[in-house]
Amino acid sequence: MTARKKTKRTSFQANQEELKLRCAWLYYVEGMTQEQVAHNLGISRLKVLRLLAATREDGTVQIIINSQAQSSLALQRALEKHLGLFEAIVVPSSDQSESTIAGVVGYAAARFLSEQVSDGLSVGVGWGGALQACMRALTWHEVSDMTVVSLLGGLTRASVHNPSSVAWRLADFYQAELYQITAPVFLPDNSLVTALWDQADFRALRERARSVDIALFSVGDLSAQASIFRRGILSTDDAKSLRDSGAVGDVLCHFIDKTGEVIDHPVNRRVMAINPTDLMQVPKVVIASGGVRKVQAIRAGLLATGARVLITDVAAANALLELPAIERTSS
Repeated sequence: MTARKKTKRTSFQANQEELKLRCAWLYYVEGMTQEQVAHNLGISRLKVLRLLAATREDGTVQIIINSQAQSSLALQRALEKHLGLFEAIVVPSSDQSESTIAGVVGYAAARFLSEQVSDGLSVGVGWGGALQACMRALTWHEVSDMTVVSLLGGLTRASVHNPSSVAWRLADFYQAELYQITAPVFLPDNSLVTALWDQADFRALRERARSVDIALFSVGDLSAQASIFRRGILSTDDAKSLRDSGAVGDVLCHFIDKTGEVIDHPVNRRVMAINPTDLMQVPKVVIASGGVRKVQAIRAGLLATGARVLITDVAAANALLELPAIERTSS
């Protein structure tokens, strides 16, 4: 591409960004109708609709609902006591569909993470539907020296659902330095996993992951709806074998039993990701997951990682209160 073409493209992108911001300002701040915005900017109403949708998608526009939800506060406090949490964030959900739960939990996770962002912060992130939604609802802050660490490998076929894509999007949004596990999340055999972790770069990345300020991730269950099986990363035969071995779900693609222990299974020996126990010393470990079908996995994930912050939905919170309490040491 010639320098002139590059300049024209950059200029076009800048103009589009300015147009998008002006469109959002007129509609959301000045309260104009879409027809009025279109007339003011000299564009079609369809163009206005597309620009407004883009501002919601990329996080330019955030919608915050203020409410004195005393019942939610009581539920949060009950969950904190029952599970030994420092903080529980419980959000309403209109139904238990995968997309709805991921959307509301992800939005709450974005609010939480955006408030934590500061100069010099290091964040380790996993993946999942809630975290994909989280990346679309972040609030921009001007920060310096921020670091993002992907806690698991990726897929050989690039996709928006690639496990490593969440870390990339977070680093891109805050213009942070990114460290990635540049290997498939599941390798053919454990000898390759061992050989890679023996490399100096991967050893250094593991140490960096252990020393992040915040670790944010979701957990998965063993149902057909779980991302890891729905997207064909692992097979239904793998799911059955894991269930038969006592697994209730996964944390960073490591399958764990109801006590939070990583089970002895061939799948776990092939995974290229940070072990859940490596997060035990991280100051703030956050699980963002919802849905009643995930409650066993959520509880096990809290035990596996020592997580003391949970972001979930009302239905899952109530179901968690019906499971045995978690006793924590005072720390």
